Amino acid sequence: MNPYILEMNNISKEFTGVKALSNVNFKVTKGEIHCLIGENGAGKSTLMKVLSGVYPHGTYSGDIVYEGSVQSFSKISDSVKTGIAIIYQELALFPDLTVYENIFAGNEVKKGSLVDWNQTIVRAKEMLNKVKLNVNPEVLIKDLGVGKQQLVEIAKALSKDVKLLILDEPTAALNENDSENLLELLRELKRQGITCIMISHKLKEVIAIADQVTVLRDGQTICTLDASKNEISESVIIKNMVGREIDDIYPKRNTKEFGSNVLEIQNWTAYDPKLGREVAKDVNLHVKKGEIVGIAGLMGSGRTELAQSIFGNPKSYKLRGELFMNGVRNTFRNPKDAINAGIAYVTEDRKGDGLFLIQDIKQNTSVANLNAISAKGIINNNEEVKISNEYKQSLNIKAPSVEQLVGNLSGGNQQKVSLGKWLFVNPSLLILDEPTRGIDVGAKYEIYTIMNKLISEGMSIIMISSELTEVLGMSDRIYVMAEGKIKGELPVNEADQEKIMKLATQ
Repeated sequence: MNPYILEMNNISKEFTGVKALSNVNFKVTKGEIHCLIGENGAGKSTLMKVLSGVYPHGTYSGDIVYEGSVQSFSKISDSVKTGIAIIYQELALFPDLTVYENIFAGNEVKKGSLVDWNQTIVRAKEMLNKVKLNVNPEVLIKDLGVGKQQLVEIAKALSKDVKLLILDEPTAALNENDSENLLELLRELKRQGITCIMISHKLKEVIAIADQVTVLRDGQTICTLDASKNEISESVIIKNMVGREIDDIYPKRNTKEFGSNVLEIQNWTAYDPKLGREVAKDVNLHVKKGEIVGIAGLMGSGRTELAQSIFGNPKSYKLRGELFMNGVRNTFRNPKDAINAGIAYVTEDRKGDGLFLIQDIKQNTSVANLNAISAKGIINNNEEVKISNEYKQSLNIKAPSVEQLVGNLSGGNQQKVSLGKWLFVNPSLLILDEPTRGIDVGAKYEIYTIMNKLISEGMSIIMISSELTEVLGMSDRIYVMAEGKIKGELPVNEADQEKIMKLATQ
């Protein structure tokens, strides 16, 4: 009997002359958790889109063998009918519909020609029990947290009698508790005989859960590692992903004396009228010149809300307290005022808030500082190309040219474009909100190296991160937030994960 539920043999795929996949071979054993990893742009998502029918048969070469038969999926519904389901990093849920409506969207429970809503709710409860999600199926999706929405997506997949479940970066937007709950659910699905393919950049999670790991690099299969043979370790994975060894993912920088305060906020409170509560409460915080200050905390602790309230208050919170830039008291009416004062903010949602995906690299690079390349309201196109090429080179943005649409770049390269956009405004303080979310270990190292270079040139950085190892590896000083408040301040040489989590859960 064939032990493989899936064999992808010699898969090749091109986009306008660029070879995204080159003779990739990928085999998945029935009932296992198989992790597919590689740097951004390695071809992971492209391979899964070939499998799921997003890229139909005929647009690639090679064979998909599923449950012993060669498949020719021409659309997504073809793969769904065979028991294949894929859950993308950007969840495909309808926020204004209920949980039960989302679970059975496109797969309605019918009585004759009409939808049987009573039976739909009953079946939805069964699916929610399977994923151990205790919510009312009549609640709206938009009223659930990201972790619970992720479980609804899985319940939706299970409602279609899934045999092979593919998850693309399922824990990228989750806190550590929600991530562990999701991994435990995958183990339970494995016990039920469901095969899982997980794409992830979180190597600790990969090591904790994978039966096998396949590494892609530059559109080619590099190796498949077997947990039962003790082949899976962080150092082995990294070496195969990036083609070289990275001894320390957090590059060292020369420590030095920090300068005076660049930013200081005192008794800072932000009230959100939409939520009817304070999202930041009596915060006291300062950042010195040449310092990286980390802000840690669980999801919902108020870190992003604090950053936005500092950066010109784009969410229109009601603010109270005092803000000083370089010792001078400031009041920012909007983000433009904050930019003019020397603050830049790289958002955690680069696709939704940070970049224009349908525009190219040069347009995204220049958009926050058009005055610098304009005269009498007319943009100097030659200067725009020159500036964007300089950032493309200095940030090592991998793209054919600055005319490349940002939406076609990998996550790591999109993040570098977002960085370039804000570096072009020449800030003295750079706020980085989840700067390495959803990018691979090689791209992370490059981002960290850029951060160290900026610090050495006299810039200051606030880094918000849900990865405690990242906060500890890159910060000089750490603030911990919970429920909108600063619960503690730790110099990095006195901090560890246990102390941070203790403060974050007070």
